[in-house]
Amino acid sequence: MVKLSVVVPFFNVQTYAPDALRSLRANAREDFEFVLVDDCSTDGTPRLLEEAERTLPGAVFVRHERNGGLATARNTGLDAARGEYLTFMDGDDWLAPGHLARVLSAAEELGCDFVRTDHVETTGSKRVVRRVPHGPQGVVLEPRRAILPADRSTSVDYPFAWAGMYHRRLLDRGLLHFTDGLRTAEDRPWIWKLHREAESFACVGEAGLFYRRGVATSLTQIGDVRQLDFIRAFDQVLRETAADRDAEILMPKAVRTYCAIIAHHIGSIERFEPAVARKLRALSSAALHAMPQDVLEKALDSMDVERAARLRRLRRRTADAAVAR
Repeated sequence: MVKLSVVVPFFNVQTYAPDALRSLRANAREDFEFVLVDDCSTDGTPRLLEEAERTLPGAVFVRHERNGGLATARNTGLDAARGEYLTFMDGDDWLAPGHLARVLSAAEELGCDFVRTDHVETTGSKRVVRRVPHGPQGVVLEPRRAILPADRSTSVDYPFAWAGMYHRRLLDRGLLHFTDGLRTAEDRPWIWKLHREAESFACVGEAGLFYRRGVATSLTQIGDVRQLDFIRAFDQVLRETAADRDAEILMPKAVRTYCAIIAHHIGSIERFEPAVARKLRALSSAALHAMPQDVLEKALDSMDVERAARLRRLRRRTADAAVAR
């Protein structure tokens, strides 16, 4: 029986894939499988994965015929996975030796739906441990309780799918698949749904995943139209939150988080191509206009002056455009 499936999407990461694959080998166990999904790479990545399928214990190689993005690639891996537990890694990151076994042991001991882990953020030679923004470790809680408060960083603000391990019953309930086709922020609707609908979770520390920042091919470094999928992702968060039984309680958190992300992108708008920057302003303005305005106003009042002013200018843009029409 396969105890753990690790879903690892790859796209044009031939420089970093060897590190990722070596770290998987240092985590291999006879009851582990590694589902390696190539998202139609155009560099040497497929050749590395073909070799890994032959030499890495437990490797399963799946290749897309056309590029679908990270969410779609993860879904492909989930569909192929056979494990009782599941987790993720990205093809330009790596794991400390034995990390997977340690997290699995904690998950089995706690017996909850999923566990969340800390991680190590790496930029060049710099290493910083990033903690799950939640209280006690090793304590099983209801995930819904970890969404709030609205004005502080909480578990839904730590959306990284690879920073955790998930029991297969969540997959069977439809809680682990991502919104197909999202090119960025794919983990935002995912983490919100997980915390709304799963029954139990715990934080376990175990900072054994190394997340590589500043990769030139990473979508976070590219200012093209794919970045704007965060609008579609957060529109989904708001839509699903509005339908939740606790919508009145949870909506202020969803709106405030959405506002913070819009403010972040608008604040660094110079990194976008000009046409994309114009579209970013238009879509962000429309998103603010579509939010429940009483909740939005309270969210803006709770933010710092600079970000709130930036967002209020965007909101006025919608009103001005409507008057002009």
